[in-house]
Amino acid sequence: METFDYVIIGAGAVGLAIGQRLTQLEGTILVVDKENSFGRHTSSRNSEVIHAGIYYPAGSLKAQLCVEGNKLLYNYLAEYRIPHCHTGKIIVATNPEEEQVIQKYYEQGTANGCEGLTFLSGAEVMQQESRVTCTKGLLVPSSGIFDTHAYMKTLCAQIEEQGGFVVFGMELLAIQPVAEGYLLSFANGEQVLARWLINSGGMWSDQLAAMAGMDTEQAGLKLHWCKGEYYKVTKIKGVQRLIYPVADPMGIFLGIHLTINLNGEARFGPNAFYVDDISYKFHEEYLDDFYQSIQRYFQIDREDLLPDDTGIRPKLQGPTDPVRDFYIQEESGRGLPRLINLIGIESPGLTASLSIADYVSFLIKTKEKNIC
Repeated sequence: METFDYVIIGAGAVGLAIGQRLTQLEGTILVVDKENSFGRHTSSRNSEVIHAGIYYPAGSLKAQLCVEGNKLLYNYLAEYRIPHCHTGKIIVATNPEEEQVIQKYYEQGTANGCEGLTFLSGAEVMQQESRVTCTKGLLVPSSGIFDTHAYMKTLCAQIEEQGGFVVFGMELLAIQPVAEGYLLSFANGEQVLARWLINSGGMWSDQLAAMAGMDTEQAGLKLHWCKGEYYKVTKIKGVQRLIYPVADPMGIFLGIHLTINLNGEARFGPNAFYVDDISYKFHEEYLDDFYQSIQRYFQIDREDLLPDDTGIRPKLQGPTDPVRDFYIQEESGRGLPRLINLIGIESPGLTASLSIADYVSFLIKTKEKNIC
């Protein structure tokens, strides 16, 4: 049985970022994932957008880590020549009520430390993106897009270059707290002893926490799976910026928005609906609602929408719940020292991945200092 100082469960963008950051500490590192490659779920099924941090309440982890992560991510992408584009985005309002909402975004974003937020008239928005219909817009210059696969591949390579291990096909079956840390049992019969255990299990992170002995129901940490669908459009050319409507007032998602990839190809999405199982098949019965949402701010023929991809987010917020923050906690207070749980890491988790990793590193160093 092998022993590691740090074992990270989950090789999505956040788990890999944590692994890369922990190579800067002394100790052995293992990242494991039950899939046969990295980022097979939420990390690879999203808009690939670099968020600015305007949507999240001031003082929240989402706000803090998104704004910090935005800068860290752009610097990292530039340093390692990972494809990305500093597109900026425009959030559009189509009536007076929505204009009040983007005013709130401006105030909240400014409080969070987002730079360069600028109001645009409807005419100014059309000068930049001629097919957009709106009464007012908010330019968010620090938003952008990037190649998430190349990003995760680079993180993975850096962990291994620094002597860490990233192992796939390792489904965790049991977590047993022991005096030395946590005894992990895997489906292939292997066992590993972890001095520190970092739960970055994405959609299954609540189940992993329960496996370690936490009552996640009582703690309010049961996850809800929220699915979204994307439609591509081949007839839209020349869009330069990301175009977002005003977000869902319940905070479940950011609205069906227009994004572009690094090849300049456009797509719309995602919508949002809660599901009970992990399936990436399309539900085309939602297409009419999807199309009507787009028509509010962008003129397009229904026939031009072609099914593209789907994704699922792990949300702490249920269908009728208020907005929830990230849960990132060292669990000594629950009798599980040196266990760090990351639960409900949805958007803007990808943007914030490096700052989340720094935060986890901070929790570890703080705990170790207190012990000494």
